[in-house]
This record gives sequence, C-alpha cells and structure tokens, in this order.
Amino acid sequence: MTTDDERADIAPVADWSVETVVMELDAPFGISRGTTTTAESVVVRLADEDGTEGVGAGCPDAYYGETVGTAESILPDLLATVDGEVPSGHQRRHAAFERVVRDNPAAKAAVDIACYDLYARQIGEPLHALLGTDPERAPRSCFSVGLAEPDEMRDRAATAVEAGFEHLKVKLGTERDRERVAAVREGAPDAGLRVDANEAWTPAEAVRKSHWLADHDVAFVEQPVPASDREGLRFVYEHSSLPVAADESCVTASDVPDVADRADVVVVKLDKAGGVWPALQQVHAARAHDLQVMVGCMVETNVSLAAGAALAPLCDYADLDGSLLLADGADPFAFDGIRADGTIDLSVVDQGTGVVPRD
Repeated sequence: MTTDDERADIAPVADWSVETVVMELDAPFGISRGTTTTAESVVVRLADEDGTEGVGAGCPDAYYGETVGTAESILPDLLATVDGEVPSGHQRRHAAFERVVRDNPAAKAAVDIACYDLYARQIGEPLHALLGTDPERAPRSCFSVGLAEPDEMRDRAATAVEAGFEHLKVKLGTERDRERVAAVREGAPDAGLRVDANEAWTPAEAVRKSHWLADHDVAFVEQPVPASDREGLRFVYEHSSLPVAADESCVTASDVPDVADRADVVVVKLDKAGGVWPALQQVHAARAHDLQVMVGCMVETNVSLAAGAALAPLCDYADLDGSLLLADGADPFAFDGIRADGTIDLSVVDQGTGVVPRD
C-alpha cells in the first residue's frame, strides 16, 4: 500500500510521444452510416523522470468532428498542459484541456487515459482501485454483430455464442431489418439481444419496429432516430415497446438532462466524452437522473477498452468488444481483463489499466 508520504513524492511527467496505429478488422464492420475494414487509434505514451510509463489511446470519429489528422495536430498542445505536471490533477488537467481546444474528445481521451495509467502505476494500484470501482460488479460485455447480409450476420452471431458471449448487439438501419434480426436469432436462439440503429430510423418507423423487435426478446433499442431529433426521441420513448438507449444524443454529462425524459439508458464512451474524468461525470449525471448506463467503445485498441473496463462496475451494461473485432495480432497491445467470451475480469489487473505491449 502506498503511504501519504510516498504519494507526495509522485514524479511529474517528463517525456511523451504520440503515434497512430492502423489495425485491420477481422471482417468488414457495418453500421447504418457505412462499413469499415480498418480501425485507427492515436496512442499517447507518458513517462516520468523515474522511467515509469503510462499509455493512453483515442479513436477519432469524423461523426464527432474529429479525424486522426486533427487529433495529431492538437495533441502536442494538449500534452504541453501535462508536461512537468504530476498526473493526479485530473480536474485541473481537463480545465487546461478546455483552454486549448473545445472539441477533439478522442485526443483528450488519449492524454487523459495515459495520465490515469501513469499515476495508477506510480502508486502501484490498478486503475479500478484508484477509481474505487468494485471488480465483482462488472457486467459482461456484449458482442457487436455488424450490419451485413443476413446470412453473414447469422454466422457472426453463432460464432460469438460459441465463444461464450451471452449478449449480442445487432446493428440495424435498413429496409431488411426484420430479415436480419430473424437471421441473428436463428444463429443465436438463446442470446440476449440489443439493437442499434445508429440514427437510421424515423420516429414512426422506430416505434413500429420496436413492436416486432420485442417479440424477439430484444432488451432495448439504441439511438433509433437522429441525435438532432429530440422530439422524435421523445416520441419513440413514449410509444416504443422497448426501452430506449441514447448514444449519439448524449455525448457528455451536460447532455444527460436533455435525454432524461426521453431515454432509459445512457451510453458512455471515453472517446466521445473526452476521457476517464468526463466519462465518470456522465455516469454520475445519468444516475442522478435515475437512468441506466452502458459503457461503450469504438472499434479500437485495448488501451482504450482497458480504461473503459475500469468504469464497467458502475454500469448496468457493457459494450467493450472493440478489440475483439480486430484481426488476430492487429492490436499492438494486450489486455487480459476482457476475455474472449465478454467476461470483464478486473482481478487480473495489477497496476494501471493493465495493458501491455504485445511481444
């Protein structure tokens, strides 16, 4: 156990580096907005003067106005705010981030995760212990079945269930949604299902589809209508046969009050919130409004997923399968805390986030 005197001697950040990693996916991954075959993450490494290192990563998404290029351009300025600083000043750090740039949440998340990882390693504790979360309360992650031809979705669902996944998130948003859900249910007759339209439906369409989705024992429908259609989201919430989860409609903690009367679940992602600190705020804001919470992710490296896993015990649901969608060996980092069947086991994390570079 680290003593108070030892904590007072924590070394400041003395060096940093940035790189972009491009990772091949195991199979094309589709949502209603398009299909991708690769995933890109910006990776930040921090080191203190004693040589202790922390690593963070973010997955820039053009949907949120961010690209790898914009992240790379702003990261030196964000990193300048932590250079020479002790990495435990989380609130101060984010105030400095906001003075540098208002947006670029994935770039901020990369630096923030690296700071948390470094500090937790400096004091010899796992990140979940630093955050005070209970490893035994972590929900199992679902596996995301991307939008594809029905037979492909059926096979992906069957493979995930064979691997031990108990819950699947099914991407929808086409005129053949009913056929696709039936195919997934054929491949995974006993799995718990959640569906995600990624804004693809009209309010009336969402309500209509919710009725037959309920017949397939779907738990909830995620982001059924465009984020800009606040009244449409309310309409779905009031008339749907299923609970509603808000993802694109609820980016940060400040968005929670706007969806509190038109959603049942808030989806929290470090990449859209801006890191661990703002994600924690979003979780607490959701709880204050009596909403359930799902911690989610992009298709990305284990560096980001490990930080999300530390927050999982605070949440009702987890969607932390991003690195499991990558081709074998594509992720340059390994993390044993999320198993191939979706189990989140934080007991294996010794220090920091628990990620290690692959050999």
